[in-house]
Amino acid sequence: MNGINDEKGAAEIEFQESNHQKADLHLHTHYSDGICSPGEIIDKCKSQGITTIAITDHDHIGGLKEAQQYGATVGVEVITGVELSVEINGQDIHILGYFFDPTNTEFLEVLSFFREERLKRAERMVQKLNALNIPLTIDKVLQYSKQGAIGRPHIANAMLHEGYVETYHEAFARYIGADCPAYEMKYHLSPQRAIDLLAQAGGLSFLAHPGKYTTNGDIEELVSLGLDGIETIHPSHQEPQVHYYHAIADRYFLLESGGSDYHGVAPFEEKNLGLYSVPYSNIVQMKKRLFEKK
Repeated sequence: MNGINDEKGAAEIEFQESNHQKADLHLHTHYSDGICSPGEIIDKCKSQGITTIAITDHDHIGGLKEAQQYGATVGVEVITGVELSVEINGQDIHILGYFFDPTNTEFLEVLSFFREERLKRAERMVQKLNALNIPLTIDKVLQYSKQGAIGRPHIANAMLHEGYVETYHEAFARYIGADCPAYEMKYHLSPQRAIDLLAQAGGLSFLAHPGKYTTNGDIEELVSLGLDGIETIHPSHQEPQVHYYHAIADRYFLLESGGSDYHGVAPFEEKNLGLYSVPYSNIVQMKKRLFEKK
């Protein structure tokens, strides 16, 4: 074989081999609304044969350095990840970011602002609970957030462990779920701002779990704003939806991501690790897109 064909053959073999490696690109730690440390997440993923992960905590990348350092010691690649909240037509949707520069000043400032707004929201919700004769304190809620990006799951856990509700889900159903008496809207970025923010930090933007709340019109709008990819593999997606979003990705030349959306809160989530993953070839395509953007 000549040199060109040899190189082409080697590239094809490498790409095929990458399809046998699993990546989970949607994981949460105690830096947001998960219960595990970055190291614990990595150990769980490694035991399921996952070789590459992205920790996508909400508005927080505090676990990244810890994860990358530990991952390097056990042979698990950790790429930069985050999950941002945006609003389209009054609907809360999420944008996953990958491969951004974690030292980018503007990006870090926005994440810090997001976390400050999360704390203010939690304080307002606690005040509403107090008005409902539930004497929960913000200090107690902060104990359950472990200084991560505070959210409703931390309030629910505090209510459960303090005996104000009998189950975690009751807290949402009766008090802090949408349209419930202690609910408060959270701060959102505009879709354009989130996509631009990730792009200027050198990263890629993906629509998270589109099967949950997103219309085709929403997807078209995001594509027009510069969206790079779509999460095709997710526990909320049944097989017909997976095929549908594969087709959407092909139609709009979008990259594909996927993962378990693991938080560690519910027992069934343990089964999702390793079950909801994408081949490493998806990572190769992401890196190729980043190279083309330079």
